[in-house]
Amino acid sequence: MIRNASTEDMKTMTFCLNKLVKEGYTEDFKATANGLVSLHNKKTYTPEEIKVVDFYRFEGASDPADNSILYAIETRDGIKGTLADAFGPYADTKVDKFMKGVEDIYKKNATEIQDKPQE
Repeated sequence: MIRNASTEDMKTMTFCLNKLVKEGYTEDFKATANGLVSLHNKKTYTPEEIKVVDFYRFEGASDPADNSILYAIETRDGIKGTLADAFGPYADTKVDKFMKGVEDIYKKNATEIQDKPQE
C-alpha cells in the first residue's frame, strides 16, 4: 500500500532521512574547522560551494535537550547529501559556524539582488 507522508511521519529523523535518500541525498557530510567534508569522497566544501535545500527540526518528546536538525544539502559540483546535528545547547560549534557562513552568503546575495537597479 502506497501512502503519502503524514505530518506524524515527518516528525522522525529516520523517516526524513529515508525520504531524502530516495530523492538522491546519499552523501553524508561532516563539519570540520576547514569546511564541510563529504565523508565518501573526502572533498571539503566552503559555505560558498553549498546550498541548503531544506532542513528538518526535531524536538525530543520528553527532553528539550533531545532536539536535532537535519539539513538537505547540494554542492556546487552536484553532490547531494545530508548533515545532522543536535539543536540548541548540544549543537556542534563547527556545524553552527559553517551554517552561519552559509546564511551570511545567502543574506548577502539576497541584498545584492534587491539593491540591483531595475532595467
